[in-house]
Amino acid sequence: MTLRSLTSFFFLATIFCCTYEKVHWDVAGSVSLADLLALCFVASYAALTRPRFPHTTVILLGFFAAFVLVDLVGFYNLETHDALTQFVKGLVKFLIHFAFLAAGVAWLWRRGQGYYWRALGFLCGGMAVNAAYGVVQLLVARGGGNLDAQVLSPITGGASQINIYGAVEGGKVYRPNALTGDPNHLGIMLVVPLLVLTPLYLRLERGHRLRWRLGLLLAFLLVVEVATLSRSGLVGLGVGALVLGLPYRGHLRSRAFLVPLAAALAVLGAVVVTRLHYFEVVIRSRINTSGGSQSAHFQVYDFVPQIVHSHPLFGLGLNNFSIYYELVTGKTNWGPHSFYVSLIVETGLVGTTLFAVFLVWVFARLRRARRLGRALTLLRDPLAARVRPLAWGMTAALAGTMAANAFYLTMQFYYFYAFLALALAVPLVFSGQAAAGHANRM
Repeated sequence: MTLRSLTSFFFLATIFCCTYEKVHWDVAGSVSLADLLALCFVASYAALTRPRFPHTTVILLGFFAAFVLVDLVGFYNLETHDALTQFVKGLVKFLIHFAFLAAGVAWLWRRGQGYYWRALGFLCGGMAVNAAYGVVQLLVARGGGNLDAQVLSPITGGASQINIYGAVEGGKVYRPNALTGDPNHLGIMLVVPLLVLTPLYLRLERGHRLRWRLGLLLAFLLVVEVATLSRSGLVGLGVGALVLGLPYRGHLRSRAFLVPLAAALAVLGAVVVTRLHYFEVVIRSRINTSGGSQSAHFQVYDFVPQIVHSHPLFGLGLNNFSIYYELVTGKTNWGPHSFYVSLIVETGLVGTTLFAVFLVWVFARLRRARRLGRALTLLRDPLAARVRPLAWGMTAALAGTMAANAFYLTMQFYYFYAFLALALAVPLVFSGQAAAGHANRM
């Protein structure tokens, strides 16, 4: 195997496994499979590459340096050894994530269009496998078993199981978390393939070999999304759907859109009808916003003004919310349950502003990708039917993920950086096609 093919293997393996949180080992803290694969990719890419990067990667490295600088300044706000330990853990994770992002964009740029579609397939395929594991996990749990104990524990040596939400009439209510650490994580992660693939599916030509496969996959992912009972996941999906609603409103009455939706609703309806009272109780509990878990989600926002008052510029220090939370409430190992609370509390106003600028830049790159799609349309290039929906899907997925993270932290996870790499690479990978078409018309 050549170094080039080895680099490709590690990249595709990383994005395929980037949602498999449970596959980790307690070595020097916690080392996940995605950690190992990402490090191998970055190392092999560094050994392979020549000192030539796209402008996007150069900008990413600039953001990388700025983020690290903010974190290092925040280091001086640490007060305990436990705080230092959490800071080091958080910084190491961030370094790996962002190095993978920067190298991933450059790698996709070098490999071209065919490889890009392959990489997108690996990302969505990995999430589909995760969702399928969640379905089997749910079925095994309903039969009294624990799939994680049978499959994962022999590999990782750790213990895990499906999420038990509560009980109705003596029967347990299960929420599949699959290979993620939380059913809400799974629900939010599924927002990405659902929103990215939907516009691509809608623009596929009649009779295309992938048309029925994508329709079936989208219906399946939607069923699993609902099965997670994740309100944040559904909020993210709703926000993303609103983004797609304007450019694709004409497809809402199409057979291509209605058939997968009807199939998903039919499956869900058939399951609900068999245990109507059971699901009525569960759904009512998820709609209710006055419970203890809901209060905890909103309560973390109360810490924002306190920290802004005491450490306004650089916050408490990276990955240190749990340390502060323990001092205030006595609860250990408790995260902020909001990416934005984490951002403000741990990096202060400076870090929050920097990340906001970063997101604005990502949206700007996606806007360029949409303009590229329009340019290809004017050139009557068939690729326009792929690039425009891809760009809109990426935009909707980013907006949906941001909305879902109001009460969760998945924007810190590997899958988000893998998604960003694919999103930022769109205008790089496909711009050559528009330039060639323009040259041919001159």
